[in-house]
Amino acid sequence: MNRSTRTTRPFRLPLLAAATALAFASAGVHAQDTIKIGFSGPLSGGAALYGKNVLSGMQMAAAEINAKPLEIGGKRYKVEIVALDDKYNPSETGINVQRLVQQYQTATVLVPHSGGVFATQAFNEKSKVLLLAYTSLPQVTERGNKLTVRIPPDYTTYIPSFIKTVMARYGKNVAMAQGDHDYGKAWSASFKPAWEAAGGKVVAENPMSYNKAADFYSGVSRVTQAKPDVLFIGGASEPTGLVAKQARELGFKGGFIVLDQAKLDEMAKVTGGYAALEGAVGVMPVSGDERPEAVAFTARFHKLNPGKDPSSEISLNYSAVHAAVAAMKLAGTTTDAVAIRAQMDKAFRTLPKEYNPNDIEGLDSKGGTIANTIVATVENGKLKGQFLRAKNAAQ
Repeated sequence: MNRSTRTTRPFRLPLLAAATALAFASAGVHAQDTIKIGFSGPLSGGAALYGKNVLSGMQMAAAEINAKPLEIGGKRYKVEIVALDDKYNPSETGINVQRLVQQYQTATVLVPHSGGVFATQAFNEKSKVLLLAYTSLPQVTERGNKLTVRIPPDYTTYIPSFIKTVMARYGKNVAMAQGDHDYGKAWSASFKPAWEAAGGKVVAENPMSYNKAADFYSGVSRVTQAKPDVLFIGGASEPTGLVAKQARELGFKGGFIVLDQAKLDEMAKVTGGYAALEGAVGVMPVSGDERPEAVAFTARFHKLNPGKDPSSEISLNYSAVHAAVAAMKLAGTTTDAVAIRAQMDKAFRTLPKEYNPNDIEGLDSKGGTIANTIVATVENGKLKGQFLRAKNAAQ
């Protein structure tokens, strides 16, 4: 795609030739026999890898669904993912989603960033479109939007564990150098008072434009001059990894608290391994999750994508597409967003384990997923995990 153009076109991400062919071979013969699920996210710019990971998970699910007969309301269907690039710009998200609804007649759309989610929530109920929101911001479901499902668990559940883990190992002085996007602002607004309530001190604050900058030396240098024990960082994985790498190059030897948007395994590819991330705490990568469903999902993904590990953006949005189509089957409709939304909790609860590698247990009363997430720490250059809730501790 030409990044200089302002014209937004459907984006087709090649997951793997065979899988893509399987996903789309039968789509579109008759428009009424195709379920179009929309996507608006960053497919160019600094957060492109993040958006492409989300999209590849959706396409992997579509390929699997299309490999078997799908009947809803007495008709046979195939699933097509229609993807538009919004460059992480909420105003473009709003335009894209309206285009998806009007031009492609999508009853369900997935948006993977909070700014775009809020822009879509301004009209999705009126437009009768189900919004699958890939953001862990609790505000997304607290607003009472009746046609929104939040895919990741609420990020505030991570904060106490993150703070306890890193503060005990490194100390009480933290410098905040997270992304300056909406998600980073929300995370920092929750993290800062929690850190201070735990007896910690914020010694420096310098949010940075993770999605625009390609060099963070000046910003990182500014906060490391305050001699923090811990750096609070996070945005898309690649720039977050670069922030961590440059912090080490500038002599920082403390720990990292990593927003859940950034993935430790993808950061390690930027830093040259986990050694540079020693002391980091974040969410366990899917490839490090030892639960049987996650192991099986990782193996299937590896067959389609040799040499690449699946991220939680891939696995969670893979499950979201499977659940959305399952909800359509339960509701007996592919077009009534209200009826589909009403079945989403049951769809997640009854989703076959092979399609649920993150062990989503259903939706809470506000429409957010419930799952037992694993917190990961980097110790001696290796990932170590601990469940946030005890119920799956023996798995």
